Amino acid sequence: MTKSARKPIDIQPVILCGGSGTRLWPLSRQNMPKQFLPLVSDMSMLQDTALAVSGMKGFRPPIFVSNEQFRFMISAQMKKIDVEPASIILEPVGRNTAPAIALAAFKASETDPDTCLLVMPSDHVIGNHQKFHNTLKKAYEAANSGLLVTFGMKITQPETGYGYIHAGSSVDALPGCARVERFVEKPDIETAKDFMNEGGYYWNSGMFMFTARNYLQELGCYHHNILSVCNTALGLGEDDGLYVQPKPQTFKQAQDLSIDYAIMEHTRKACVVASDFGWSDVGSWASLAELGKKDKEGNVTSENAILKECKNTIVKSGSGRLVTALGLDNIAIIETSDAVLVAPVDKVQNVKDIVADLKSQDREEAVSPAKVHRPWGTYEGVHHGDLHQVKHIVVGPGERLSAQYHHYRSEHWIIVSGTAEVTVGEETQVLEENQSIYIPVGEVHRLFNPESKPLHLIEVQYGDYLGEDDIVRLDDIYGRVAKNPSAMAAE
Repeated sequence: MTKSARKPIDIQPVILCGGSGTRLWPLSRQNMPKQFLPLVSDMSMLQDTALAVSGMKGFRPPIFVSNEQFRFMISAQMKKIDVEPASIILEPVGRNTAPAIALAAFKASETDPDTCLLVMPSDHVIGNHQKFHNTLKKAYEAANSGLLVTFGMKITQPETGYGYIHAGSSVDALPGCARVERFVEKPDIETAKDFMNEGGYYWNSGMFMFTARNYLQELGCYHHNILSVCNTALGLGEDDGLYVQPKPQTFKQAQDLSIDYAIMEHTRKACVVASDFGWSDVGSWASLAELGKKDKEGNVTSENAILKECKNTIVKSGSGRLVTALGLDNIAIIETSDAVLVAPVDKVQNVKDIVADLKSQDREEAVSPAKVHRPWGTYEGVHHGDLHQVKHIVVGPGERLSAQYHHYRSEHWIIVSGTAEVTVGEETQVLEENQSIYIPVGEVHRLFNPESKPLHLIEVQYGDYLGEDDIVRLDDIYGRVAKNPSAMAAE
């Protein structure tokens, strides 16, 4: 054991939280991937992941790597659980895990090149935190001895949805740590059974541990392009102390490669630590159901569901509406306010094909959920017609929308609960419950919630065009003002 392996635990968590939102559609969407949803507990999976490595001795504040789209969502969810990020790195485009981890490694190296990085996805479940922390101690010793550690999960059943790791010889003086013999792509069911019977194989969790220095050195050996591009993009980018934005034109030049393909399948320093802490990547509705409570017939349901004569059936009511089922076996029913998925449980992993079809048809259901999150709160469509639409808007305590106007629509606001400070043109007034205001086409307006409780209002839009891109922002506390304010600017 090296001296560095004996030093007190000092781990820099790196939480990767991008995602396409396809595998748990229709609840998960491109603009609201599963890590931001409370699917397993009362908190989102991102919050659960952050709490697993926060507030304890030996863990630094986490570094998050995501994209511009989710910057406010990450901040808001961390604020709710009192976790203060070290940095939130915002990729201008997705380039897979090898460049994403490189950005975090360079950022961590600014304070300590030899800091030990714990790289984690944000869309998974860690069932037993004590076993997880015990496993981290083994991985920490290996990482500080110069190895690149991957966490191999104990196989509990033949699984075709995971990649596999084949462990080789044990690493001297590092109990529970073995050299990686090879990485295996997702197998067919017969091969998965062989792996389980043969032994020495583990599920590939997508979790890693290594020092920032060792990761960057190995990346430079095998893919110097990624190393150079990420370093330059950070140097030319912006950093306000929390949000880190690599230079877009530079970062786009990075190769699109996973850490497995870029490094782990080639390096001689790869090792695997055998792990068994109740892990799941929640990669499908079937795997999520395995984490739920089953009745005596094997059904897993949400609260507002009634099943009769059903077996091995999954029912999830995302909107809270009543869902009923009769005489079903091995069927999944996933309901939201704007879409419903019905499929055999053994086919739900193919829901990505449905999402691909929706995208090819430019269907909004592939991209955004009915309830859309904004930095100031949420809005949800209630009704849509040819020349009008109705929305339920919730503005968080103390939050303020941008000063804006619309080219094509007028708006009526009716306060349902709370207090609204509304500015239309040069006039500002305070509206209480059951009061309303009219905003003409082209009039600059702004909405502020001065209270310590949420503000609820109904918005009725009327006009020839009702798209979200008919917003021209003139001033915004969240930095969303377009460089060309005369152009329409969504988001």
